[in-house]
Amino acid sequence: MSLKNYWDRDAVERLLAECMCAGAAEVAEEVDRYLTGGSRDLLGTFVNGELAGVVGILHEPGEAMELLHIAVQARLRGRGIGRAMVEELRRCKGNDMLRAETDLDGVGFYRKSGFVVTSLGEKYPGVERFNCVLPVSSQAEYAL
Repeated sequence: MSLKNYWDRDAVERLLAECMCAGAAEVAEEVDRYLTGGSRDLLGTFVNGELAGVVGILHEPGEAMELLHIAVQARLRGRGIGRAMVEELRRCKGNDMLRAETDLDGVGFYRKSGFVVTSLGEKYPGVERFNCVLPVSSQAEYAL
């Protein structure tokens, strides 16, 4: 569900902060970009009426979608909520590919979710980054 009109912005910011290495002001700015940007969407999933997970996406030119952020409440992790959000994105019409970039901590999640993961090398000093690509349809090609 789109979070553009969701009433509890604090809950959104707390959850988004879990996947960002940023302070409160930067997280608030990122939420603003999602809420006002035409090519970005911030989607949420709920468990028993509570915001359980968020996924931030960028609609890329063409037929791809980039996952910019994905987070699940710490106490709810390991229940398949993150993979369910990815699966929901896979079913979006007109989307042939999902992309994400992650660090070593996120590689296992993306691999378990079916993404092809390749190293981008040390993108930042001492930090290896990884490109994750999930073709959605038979027409999609790996953009590695």
